[in-house]
Amino acid sequence: MQGATTSNYATLKNTLALILAGGSGTRLRSLTRWHSKPAVPFGGKFRTIDFPLSNCINSGIRQISILTQYKSHSLNTHIQRGWSFLRPELGEFVELLPAQQRVRDSWYTGTADAVFQNLDIIDTVHPDYVLILAGDHIYKMNYALMLEQHVASGADITVGCIEVPVKAAREFGVMSVDADNRILEFNEKPAQPKTMPGSSSLSLASMGIYVFPKPLLEELLTADSDLTDSAHDFGKNIIPRAVKSLKVMAYPFRDENTGDTAYWRDVGTIDSYYDANMDLLSVTPQLNLYDQSWPIWTHQEQLPPAKFVFDDDNRRGMAVDSLVSAGCIVSGSKLSHCLLSNNVRVHSYSEIQDAVILPNVDIGRHCRLRRVIIDRDCQIPPGTVIGYDPEKDARQFHVSPNGVVLVSAEMLRKALSHVA
Repeated sequence: MQGATTSNYATLKNTLALILAGGSGTRLRSLTRWHSKPAVPFGGKFRTIDFPLSNCINSGIRQISILTQYKSHSLNTHIQRGWSFLRPELGEFVELLPAQQRVRDSWYTGTADAVFQNLDIIDTVHPDYVLILAGDHIYKMNYALMLEQHVASGADITVGCIEVPVKAAREFGVMSVDADNRILEFNEKPAQPKTMPGSSSLSLASMGIYVFPKPLLEELLTADSDLTDSAHDFGKNIIPRAVKSLKVMAYPFRDENTGDTAYWRDVGTIDSYYDANMDLLSVTPQLNLYDQSWPIWTHQEQLPPAKFVFDDDNRRGMAVDSLVSAGCIVSGSKLSHCLLSNNVRVHSYSEIQDAVILPNVDIGRHCRLRRVIIDRDCQIPPGTVIGYDPEKDARQFHVSPNGVVLVSAEMLRKALSHVA
């Protein structure tokens, strides 16, 4: 991937990125009990919001505001510790915009309302363009190319989009386009998604990424704010209305090297979150975290290297096809196809398969865990078996539609109390 080019440097310099990071994330259940979706750990050492933030920096966009609302303390702390390296005296910043009831006695009622309530703050930056982003998607994207197309096409609005299977498209905004990628119709989460031209199995879905000229954005949001029947949402209201009277263009997100559909994941459910983490364990994953030309930045905890101890026949500390983060100790146990976040301790004689383990987890001796997500700060008692008896798992923990077992500290306490 390449960053800003000379031709669009001025455009990037005068673009404000707004990252919407206020979603409650209820479908992620205990993972968002005390944290907003963008603050959920991902990939061992990152938070979900690190991906759009890194995309901004790598693309050459250095004016970034993050709109927060739901349980934002851990997100705020992460941003302050890991994203304070920009230079305000050069007009660069990553700033937090918490919900403040600035224009009415209510919190944000939709994605468009969140931006509307901060228009006065946006005015102080004087951007030519506003790039709207979601804070809970996993992908690597050069926004400079999208902005370049927006300017070159003469679009009023540009919508980032990606090809998805028709069945999956029911969860997204789906658009119909002409041969020039002008959007003719936009439907939010349709029951019967329309397919792309020339395909009976794929639909063109919105990524929740929008480019607006700042004056037009203000005009559309102000008009929407007066509508009592509006959900004040970009996908449900702003974009579908704009398509009828404005030039709204689609920007298909493709791999710059191959031209194929690029990697993008919405990790808003337990199954999608699990699958996206498991994707990283492939020999050649579509999302390459080792790409030095497009690094993913984050707050780095000061931790020692991961350690694997004991080499006896029945007590060998080892991990195969796995990612193991800093501060972890695997003591005489076997891990296969696992992702361990920071500060995980696995004690002897345990066997862990196909697992996503979040930070600060302690797994006791003689445990057997399979197809699990272990939430942060869990203490797994010695001898625990999870992932082998679906009926028992469902009584004690949360089992996803695809059979992934989510285990939280609260669930463990309840399970132990019933045993006692």
